[in-house]
Amino acid sequence: MPSWSFALMALLGLASAAPAALVDPLSIAAMRARSYPGSALTVHQILTPGTNYSRQVVSYQSDGLRINALLTVPNGTPPKGGWPAIVFNHGYIPPNLYRTTERYVAYQDAFARAGFVTLKSDYRGHGTSQGTAQGGYYVPDYTVDVLNAAASLRRDPRVNPARLGMWGHSMGGHLTLRAMVIDPSIKAGVIWAGVVAPYEFLQDRWPRGPGAEVIPNQLYRRRFELIAQYGTPKQNPAFWAAVSPNSFLKDLHGPLQLHQGTNDSEVPPTFHAELERELKVAGKPYTSYTYPGDDHNLSRNLALALSRSVAFFKKYL
Repeated sequence: MPSWSFALMALLGLASAAPAALVDPLSIAAMRARSYPGSALTVHQILTPGTNYSRQVVSYQSDGLRINALLTVPNGTPPKGGWPAIVFNHGYIPPNLYRTTERYVAYQDAFARAGFVTLKSDYRGHGTSQGTAQGGYYVPDYTVDVLNAAASLRRDPRVNPARLGMWGHSMGGHLTLRAMVIDPSIKAGVIWAGVVAPYEFLQDRWPRGPGAEVIPNQLYRRRFELIAQYGTPKQNPAFWAAVSPNSFLKDLHGPLQLHQGTNDSEVPPTFHAELERELKVAGKPYTSYTYPGDDHNLSRNLALALSRSVAFFKKYL
């Protein structure tokens, strides 16, 4: 393990947990130590184009698995250096019901029409992607998949590798935050109704369970294994801090834009508030928008939230 990983842990007061945390692949240090090569994007299906962009079902490689994704590419001549690009991280959808071309259509369309290449990863085990779906919070798999999605976009000659951002909703917000503290080349991130609080919140302050959806127990098997092995966040705060992106906010290399409806029944708005507090402590730039009475999908303010998100990426990418 690189020496900087231990030094970072020590600076964060996590040195006592270093052996356990670094052995576990979920730890931020362990995830920083591995590589994310991505691959060339392979086209599997050409879809009906959007207003000013093409749409294709593609795939890329992640941990030796074929991961499907929905790619959009603006029409016309790219700007010098290539198009700016956004990795699009969707929220929890039952993996067996997930379809590449369904859900988030209006969301992805807004960025595509604005001149961004977008890539919405299916994640492993979703739809016809290879691999097993094990959830986004207690195993590193989905984060690995989105980091390989980012790497695959950087390899594409149509994309400017220096102008890459991430958008995430709900569980995808957690993946976005985790990816940004691992990969400093992600220039900016937008998070809607994100699962972005420390693990103590996820385990003790989420009464209906992660996402408030009916989630198969096997997706959280690793949660119970980690608790059995290391204890709860209260019993072993050092371990859980070592695997939480919230402990590494000082390492963010780009700004965040946060959106949250106050009537969100799936992810508590307190998660959004806690990340705000921690970003202030870390001295990191962010913009926060709350939408009174709005729900988990910002249904009442969708056009406004999308316009703010597009403007943010235009400014920072």
